[in-house]
Amino acid sequence: MRIIFLGTGGGRFATISQRRMTGGFRIDNINGFNLHVDPGPGGLIRTLQYGMNPTKLDGIFISHCHTDHYNDAEILIEAMTKGMTKNKGCIIANKSVMEGYDKWGPSISNYHKSHSKNYILEPGKEIDLGKFKMKGTKTIHGDPFGTGFQLKTKNICISYTSDTKYYDELGDYHKGADILIGSILRPGNNGLKGHMCSNDFINLINEVEPKLAIMTHFGFKMLKRNPKDEAKRIKHETGVKTIAAIDGLSIDIDFKNVNKSYISKSKIRSVPGKNYKNIFNY
Repeated sequence: MRIIFLGTGGGRFATISQRRMTGGFRIDNINGFNLHVDPGPGGLIRTLQYGMNPTKLDGIFISHCHTDHYNDAEILIEAMTKGMTKNKGCIIANKSVMEGYDKWGPSISNYHKSHSKNYILEPGKEIDLGKFKMKGTKTIHGDPFGTGFQLKTKNICISYTSDTKYYDELGDYHKGADILIGSILRPGNNGLKGHMCSNDFINLINEVEPKLAIMTHFGFKMLKRNPKDEAKRIKHETGVKTIAAIDGLSIDIDFKNVNKSYISKSKIRSVPGKNYKNIFNY
């Protein structure tokens, strides 16, 4: 299994400026299944830049109706379905992305939903995709139906908070995660409504006790502070290996001794950009 970050920026101003990319991240080879998570602006371009083929996707997950999370979803659906010529893959998203609610969404057209299986994920609800199971996790954010996830196979459990404020039950939703991926917009105790800061992530890590914690989705204030320094502080405070993701970060997960020290055996590297003119092989 491999996790590749196609963008570690978050929030409207980081997105507008592209100070960090905003293409979301991929989890590849989940028992042969490739999933793109929250493909914001640049999701397609960064997929190609980092040497991956978007037509090899098997699923796309969109957590909520904000542009930095859904912008490139439709074009990636077109890639997944070979230009809407094949019935292929699945789209997993919250209610407002799929159906619309009040001022939120819908963010995917009926046309783009027509060639893939559609799943609406809700907090506490679990869907079985054969290769893995995915449970929705509650968020408190602008979109009232926003959802993170907990992805489970027989070997590993990966949790993703998406955008949310810290709340008392958040740790309960992500308990049992081997890898915890958090959207951490700001450093220190410098919170913003609907988002977590570094100190919130410390609380969450202490509750969940993952083997690896990964910070992503950084705003201007975090980037000015330096996310790497915040990750070091969080590791010192929690005792859990913590990484501040960078654009192009790739983590290869070694399932040998998964319950012991597989993270220390995993390859963590930065993937250089590539020339993507001849990536397609039809």
